[in-house]
Amino acid sequence: MSGTHEAPIEVDELLQLLPHRFPFLLVDRIVEMEAGVRISGLKNVTLDEPFFGTHAGGAMIMPGLLIIEAMAQTGAVLLMVEQEPPQRKLVYFASLNHASWHGVVRPGDQLQLNITVTQARGRVRKVHGVALVRGSLICEADLAAVVVDKEPTSLGTP
Repeated sequence: MSGTHEAPIEVDELLQLLPHRFPFLLVDRIVEMEAGVRISGLKNVTLDEPFFGTHAGGAMIMPGLLIIEAMAQTGAVLLMVEQEPPQRKLVYFASLNHASWHGVVRPGDQLQLNITVTQARGRVRKVHGVALVRGSLICEADLAAVVVDKEPTSLGTP
């Protein structure tokens, strides 16, 4: 994939690019992407999310660190589409800086995740992430990740 993509990346392709599975896959769709530059994804937050009721004495809000994880997964998609073949690569979250939260995410909200590459050196990418609900800023942070080769599986070997 290269250039700007108008067609969305749906969950079936996300499952090919990311190792995360339910309940830890925190991005539902990629709606816009300019390879190597920026990406925009969505997370539909539903009442049946397993994290509701476990935060702040049972408050029905999405934990802030899971919002960061949703941004990291969205950014990982941007890195994975550059890999050949992506099935042989993994993206590791490396650092988090300047995280700030400005609102909460509740059941029924749609979290918009906008990630922009700020630095690219070798296998390392630094990005700035912004999470919005109905156009209002919820969270922003600077993240870094590294792309690595997957370890060959040892299944079936003595």
